[in-house]
Amino acid sequence: MNQTDQTDRTDQPPRPSAAAKPVRWAAEAVAAAPDAIRPHLDHSAPSLWRVDRMIEELRREGPPYNAVANVLRGLGSYAGEVIVRQTGAEWWGSAGDHWVRTPDGRLWEPLDEARRCFGGHGSLRLLCRDATRGKR
Repeated sequence: MNQTDQTDRTDQPPRPSAAAKPVRWAAEAVAAAPDAIRPHLDHSAPSLWRVDRMIEELRREGPPYNAVANVLRGLGSYAGEVIVRQTGAEWWGSAGDHWVRTPDGRLWEPLDEARRCFGGHGSLRLLCRDATRGKR
């Protein structure tokens, strides 16, 4: 490893250990997305419109929750990563649950919001809008 490689790694702040699983779940969700949608999943706030539509399509197909639980976990994690990247937030975790804490101290539950979306009562796009509203 040369000096440049070492410098590049130390320039990036380490991610909290609570981020490991959600970051992996988000990456898996992007990799599993249909080819036509995958290029649009660029971790931008507007990309969550497509994620909400993907969840809506799943809901209309009518599978039992257990059949799509991992997909929803991945899409919720993706939304959390969007919030993290847009606001400088951090992942927090405890007892298998994961939240995003924005710099203003608010906690957000994107994985739960994905489940609410599947139930027809939520929006990851709106969650991100609300979370980034206090961004400075």
